[in-house]
Amino acid sequence: MRRLRLWLLYALLALLLVPSLAHAVQPDEILPNAALEARARDLSSELRCLVCQNQSIDDSAATLARDLRLLVRERLVAGDSDQQVRDYLVARYGDFVLLKPPLRPETALLWGMPFLLLLLGAGGLLMARRRHAPLAEPPLSDAERAALSRLVEPPSV
Repeated sequence: MRRLRLWLLYALLALLLVPSLAHAVQPDEILPNAALEARARDLSSELRCLVCQNQSIDDSAATLARDLRLLVRERLVAGDSDQQVRDYLVARYGDFVLLKPPLRPETALLWGMPFLLLLLGAGGLLMARRRHAPLAEPPLSDAERAALSRLVEPPSV
């Protein structure tokens, strides 16, 4: 029974870790030009939803994400390049709007945090292991060995 619960927990975790394949783009947002729509989809998959924060605006159903998707499409229709659209959104919302912000002094902690957490976790595991390591027993004295052998040996009849 315990093993079954453990497998169910693993299955649930696996389902939670699988990214959602559904996109939140509504039919009325889709551009008639297939090339522009493909560019808009590529761009919106790189931009962070400022409400959800862990989803791209392409995956988010938040109202602000929809507004950003429409803004991206509006800029593309106006003739902006992909980089110009990114630059416009970064100027407006900062590097936080990018799912992969550039490595700069301001974002170094953001990029280095996973490694720092990994090192802290490994250090904590080592300390916990060292704390719970069995202590070395001192060797038995001659008197203790004799008493032990009397206890262990069967009594002679």
